[in-house]
Amino acid sequence: MAFATRQFVRAASSDAATAAAKKLLIKHVTIIGGGLMGAGIAQVAAASGHTVVLVDQSDEILKKSTKGIEESLKRVIKKKFADKPEAGAEFIKKTLKNLTTSTDAASVVHSTDLVIEAIVENLEVKNKLFQTLDKFAPEHTIFASNTSSLQITKMANATTRQDRFGGLHFFNPVPMMKLVEVIKTPMTSQKTFESLVDFSKAVGKSPVSCKDTPGFIVNRLLVPYMMEAVRLFERGDASKEDIDVAMKLGAGYPMGPFELLDYVGLDTSKYIIDGWHSLEPNNPLFAPSPLLNKLVEEKKLGKKTGEGFYKYK
Repeated sequence: MAFATRQFVRAASSDAATAAAKKLLIKHVTIIGGGLMGAGIAQVAAASGHTVVLVDQSDEILKKSTKGIEESLKRVIKKKFADKPEAGAEFIKKTLKNLTTSTDAASVVHSTDLVIEAIVENLEVKNKLFQTLDKFAPEHTIFASNTSSLQITKMANATTRQDRFGGLHFFNPVPMMKLVEVIKTPMTSQKTFESLVDFSKAVGKSPVSCKDTPGFIVNRLLVPYMMEAVRLFERGDASKEDIDVAMKLGAGYPMGPFELLDYVGLDTSKYIIDGWHSLEPNNPLFAPSPLLNKLVEEKKLGKKTGEGFYKYK
């Protein structure tokens, strides 16, 4: 019995070692999209020693992205290297040395280990991008989307590498938020999944795993919560101000649901809930809101437009 147990342990250890050996060590990362999310992911990847190429449509956008990264790094070193200004300056220098930019995605993916897409939340646009990159990226390259609401499986099916495709959902602002949701589709290989988990840890994040379900974990709980707050207000059960105060003081949340909706953007929230409603039209959690639709139609989208549920100066 003892011999059999030893044999089993040795076999299990050997299997684990083999699986670990097969995992892809991600060193070179290409990030498509130089907006807040893409630039934030580029920053944490470069800061953790990865070679990073940030891609967008124009040099003007990329200059803005790079400037934003530099400003963000300055804020980081004020906390991280408060008593060591020289070390802080060296940290910024090393991070920026790891980062380059390009306007030609197809030409820079030929040697990359991981492509992270962080462009507009439009499935057709994302699929077209992945179809193009699939032709130029090496066989070993993993593709990942930073989508917060679209199905990873539908994007994977636009490529020939369904087993090397997953979700990496970072949170805004990326340098500050510790969470990454790692999404595994039914076709994602264990090797790919483990490689994405390891990458998330390497950039200093805490990964959690989830199947390819609408909204994954955080948004699947958060968006219906915000929508239920809107319905509570629509019915006249409570004012939006009192609902916000109640959730901050009663549940300990840093922001109330209406403050959060304005921060996220009412158009973004509407886009998410409309997408889920089309997938599950009979699910009451995903029912559209007439008030939210009205505000979006009036271009009152929240903080970014100066008015949403609240007015901003």
